[in-house]
Amino acid sequence: MTDGDGTVRVNVTRARGIPQSPHVHQEENRMNRSTLRHCAFVAAASFALVAAAPSFGPPWISIETPPNPYDPAARGAFLVVHTFHHREAVASGVRGTAEGIVSGARRSIPLAFDTTSTRGSYALRKQWPGDGTWMLVINTGGQADGVTALVDIGPQGDVARVQVPTYKRDGWDLPRQVTARDVDAALAARTGQGVSAQR
Repeated sequence: MTDGDGTVRVNVTRARGIPQSPHVHQEENRMNRSTLRHCAFVAAASFALVAAAPSFGPPWISIETPPNPYDPAARGAFLVVHTFHHREAVASGVRGTAEGIVSGARRSIPLAFDTTSTRGSYALRKQWPGDGTWMLVINTGGQADGVTALVDIGPQGDVARVQVPTYKRDGWDLPRQVTARDVDAALAARTGQGVSAQR
């Protein structure tokens, strides 16, 4: 039988008046240990199945600007990134770079993000110079299976445009993989010139 706390107990009823040998006690203990080991194995297997259950569907990303000034973790940030799986906010982490062209030379700067008090939200503070043409490339979920936001920085240093490249399938907007060539082409289109290999 199982107690309210999940402990499994095995009760063996002894016939009255019949003395029990030490071998009977040893057999009872063996049965108890065997039952507990079996239950522990079943519980561990069930947990492993739940942990390994796949999360179907792509992630999503959105950009908040201006950030909420009443959240101390986001106060003073340039923008806040929100990550989702379907409609649920998930703390999937983010990675990103600031990609720019300065005096005709290509620049790339890794970005650091701060967690906030909201699940799945990450604050980004400015980490790139004011001169040149810049785009932020922010990803969650990885390059192959994730989603990427492209954030154009305007001439005044503010967010000019946010794009999340997608494609249609079965009526759904699904994230499209963003390559380095896509980023180079977008920067070149904004500056009206090619870029050198310097980063």
